[in-house]
Amino acid sequence: MSSEPLLTCESLLKQACADIGGDSPRLDAELLLAHVTGLTRTSFIAWPEREVPQTLAGQFRSLVDRRVAGRPVAYLLGEQEFWSLPLKVSPSTLIPRPDTECLVETALELQLPTEARVLDLGTGTGAIALALASEHPDWQITASDRITEAVELARANSQALGLPITVVQSNWFENLPADRFDLLVSNPPYIPASDRHLSEGDVRFEPSSALVAGDNGLNDIRLLIAQSPRWLSDNGWLLLEHGHDQGKAVRDLFAGNGWQAIETRKDYGGNERLTFARKPASD
Repeated sequence: MSSEPLLTCESLLKQACADIGGDSPRLDAELLLAHVTGLTRTSFIAWPEREVPQTLAGQFRSLVDRRVAGRPVAYLLGEQEFWSLPLKVSPSTLIPRPDTECLVETALELQLPTEARVLDLGTGTGAIALALASEHPDWQITASDRITEAVELARANSQALGLPITVVQSNWFENLPADRFDLLVSNPPYIPASDRHLSEGDVRFEPSSALVAGDNGLNDIRLLIAQSPRWLSDNGWLLLEHGHDQGKAVRDLFAGNGWQAIETRKDYGGNERLTFARKPASD
């Protein structure tokens, strides 16, 4: 009897690249093949003629078909790296993106106590909270989300990474324990419902509740700016991610609510992406 037919890594990757298309077909294909075979992406370069059993090749092609249909690679893998941390992801949460690392970088630059109390609002996978915990184990970090699946996922990531944070289910401030924080940080929904990008690319498969906000994308940002002071300690900070064209509007909202030291920072693409400010002075 003849042995089971085999295919090579390179032949599978070449066909997958042709099928996937788009901006990064080779990267997508290599990540999917590595996931199925347990091999490294480097090995595909070193040993392109390595054979892949038919069963694994079939599993790979199934994933490629789902990617061709638009399914995000992170959802197919069930994992996404953020701040060098491997995070479990699911369709119940946003996929952590590199530009949000700018939010973490800025938080780490702020003047905060050695044992700062930090609250990550709308945590999703727990990406921001866990990145901060990895840099400052002494910080007391709480993360909240209103979606049950997100809360469970953030807890699972915390446990898997050995980075203890407290995760609670809450719609913004509604169910939070009474406390005063030194820093509130959030990547809230900020995309207008009319934005054409919502029907393109990976965001088609991500939860709209974590993406879209009313009033041209500013509803949740407005709420956070208005309500955060009562949860902040004196000289506490609020740090928000927002849309590339919302910098001025967010600065105006901070200024209209009496916040101090208002500043906007750019993302890796040079777009205004996050704004932060210090708690308004008490009357």
